[in-house]
Amino acid sequence: MYRAFAPKEQELLKTYENMESRIRKVLNTTYKKLTSSLSQDTISHEIKYLKNRLLTLKEKSSLDPIYIGLFGSTGAGKSSLFNAIIEQQLFLPVSGNQACTSCTVQVSSSRSKNYEAKIHLLSLQEWKEELKNLVELVRTPGEEEEEEEEDDVGEAVQKLRALYGRDAETRSYEDLLRAKLLVNIPAANCIPLMGAQAEELSDKLDPYIRSQSNKNEEEPALDEEKAKMRLWPLIKYVEVTIPQSDVIPEGVIFMDIPGTGDYNSKRDEMWKESINKCSVIWVISDIERVLGGKAHEVLLTESIKAYQGGMCSDIALVVTKSDKLELKEYLRERKEKNKPVETEHEAILERNAFVKEKKSDGMKKKLRRILPSDSEILNKADLVYTVSAKEYWQEKHITKEESEIPKLREYIRKIYLKEKEKLLMDYVAEAFGIVLLAVNLNSTGDMVDHYEQSGLEGFVKEKIKALEKEIEKCFAQLEQPLNEGVKKAKLSHQKTFSQLLTRDTGYRGFHRILKAVCQKNGVYASRIVTRIDLNCALAQPIYDKIDSTFANIFRREEPCPTQAAKTPSLLWIQKGTSASLKPCLDMFKDSVQEKIGEVGIKNPVTSDHCKLNFFTEETNIILRTIEREIVKKKMAVYESLPLSIQSDLKPYYEEAAKNQGPRSCQRMQNTLRESIEKKAEDGMFETAKEKMKMQLQELKDYIVTKLQTDISTMLKLALSHQEKLTEKLPDLQNEYQEIERIHKTLQRK
Repeated sequence: MYRAFAPKEQELLKTYENMESRIRKVLNTTYKKLTSSLSQDTISHEIKYLKNRLLTLKEKSSLDPIYIGLFGSTGAGKSSLFNAIIEQQLFLPVSGNQACTSCTVQVSSSRSKNYEAKIHLLSLQEWKEELKNLVELVRTPGEEEEEEEEDDVGEAVQKLRALYGRDAETRSYEDLLRAKLLVNIPAANCIPLMGAQAEELSDKLDPYIRSQSNKNEEEPALDEEKAKMRLWPLIKYVEVTIPQSDVIPEGVIFMDIPGTGDYNSKRDEMWKESINKCSVIWVISDIERVLGGKAHEVLLTESIKAYQGGMCSDIALVVTKSDKLELKEYLRERKEKNKPVETEHEAILERNAFVKEKKSDGMKKKLRRILPSDSEILNKADLVYTVSAKEYWQEKHITKEESEIPKLREYIRKIYLKEKEKLLMDYVAEAFGIVLLAVNLNSTGDMVDHYEQSGLEGFVKEKIKALEKEIEKCFAQLEQPLNEGVKKAKLSHQKTFSQLLTRDTGYRGFHRILKAVCQKNGVYASRIVTRIDLNCALAQPIYDKIDSTFANIFRREEPCPTQAAKTPSLLWIQKGTSASLKPCLDMFKDSVQEKIGEVGIKNPVTSDHCKLNFFTEETNIILRTIEREIVKKKMAVYESLPLSIQSDLKPYYEEAAKNQGPRSCQRMQNTLRESIEKKAEDGMFETAKEKMKMQLQELKDYIVTKLQTDISTMLKLALSHQEKLTEKLPDLQNEYQEIERIHKTLQRK
């Protein structure tokens, strides 16, 4: 199971596995004792709660999936990179003369002996929506505009012909709806595939996920292979499972994410969701584009947004095809003339070092605009990797190690170990808390009376009120930057519109893109053209003003130790600060646990360590649960700005999309320009600001309500005892002692 790891790492993981196994055994024993000794007819609310928690916890996984997103444009070398990482040279189809499909491909390992895949297809309703938009996209242009077969239009034509045959692009939407598809869509909208070997599944997978040329477009699918080739426009996403690997840990899920999203709304939704749920994002760009192009900069910007609002906690730029070098040309253009370079090996390594330094500096510059200077990611040793899948296999000019494929595997292992340790600690703590609860239900009436008279419940209520005020102060930091951002957005909205939706070099074919922007409520996603999102662009001036404050409020990690040493006055470590949300929660937790300790010391009956431990551990669990939910909910806060703008402009997008015939492009532009001007005057940006504030208010209310409910439940359960419950509870001292030993061992480690 752990053969992807080094021997020392394997020993550590086996220790973790042993701990988890012992914990599950304790939970099972506790559950069985409760179930066998208590009557189901007279069981109390407290015991029901306890049993449900035990049942949920003993079946819960101690490691959530770790999603690593490979985020790059078509032809960037994502598939080749992934194949090298998993040690399967030709597993995922590699882009050659034909482009692979733009859908998301998800790959994970399992304990199955086979290679498996599921081809998930669009539903009939989802295809009808796309069909309507495709027909609009390929429609004959107005009289004053010349036909121009742009790549986007060409791809739309290919999709229509693949499913409806020759000249499908000339037929109306209604006509195509009545027409019979040249392929059959499976009733379950899913096609399962299986192979005993990687090559076998790869061969089966290839026809589905590689977009096909126009060969035989006038013919129906006469055999099974042709039918597969015609299905590619209907593919929503692909899920691939490989057997346990010598190089990739189980529980790591790779997501091959297209660079700019997708024209189909459902696929585009999945595109955004995929980015936002990734723990790690690798922006993939080949060596030539990363030096001369701007596509990877757009992807980096999208990744940084995910870092701000999503689950992402780490970003890296992975530069592929680093072996691609013409030695004579490189020697002529290189700047370091005083240092001799004679071989391709030396030239590749020198260029890799240059790219790493240059791109790492550029990434840090981007990240510093939005992150506190002591953030962990800004102090990473490696932000950029220069890799060569080709050289990993051939070792013609550089070694396997120098190809940096092994280095990326090490990166994955470190992430896995870090997540495993963190989640196992949470799991053990939660298990410890629930067994403590079971033991506590045997408390005597005297113990309960002491805690009820201690004023603990009133103290907690007061602390929750104080926390609510601290959260309000914390969120109030956004008020000024939001106001400044709104002012900036009102001044720059017409410039933003002109940059995105006007052209200096003529409008041949552009009316189609503009029409698509209107049809999709301001968002045009395509594999060919850089993603256009008018709503996000209009909101960008606000983001520019709030990003650094937002990042500090929602930061998850403590300051980097080296930076903290240099800057002892960091907001994070100042007592009483409300600059970041997590310290507010930490201070609340510390004060409540301190009070619990004081109450325990004053207990005249006994030093009730079980009850003290239960209060402490359950408080930790409640706060950890809240912190995990905050990470999930902050995306709704962050995305509220463009969603509000999109909602305000939706009627005008729909109105602009109705324009047809001569000068339709200009009329669409006029409609949008005038509507944005009008809505800006009517308070569109102020409304977006208020929507964000409302989301923050809802987040604050969630935190406060969750604390009130969960701590109230905790106290109620802890202050129940055998006489009140009327049940004869089993003796759980052995289970308590075992789980306490595991808990202490893990804390020491």
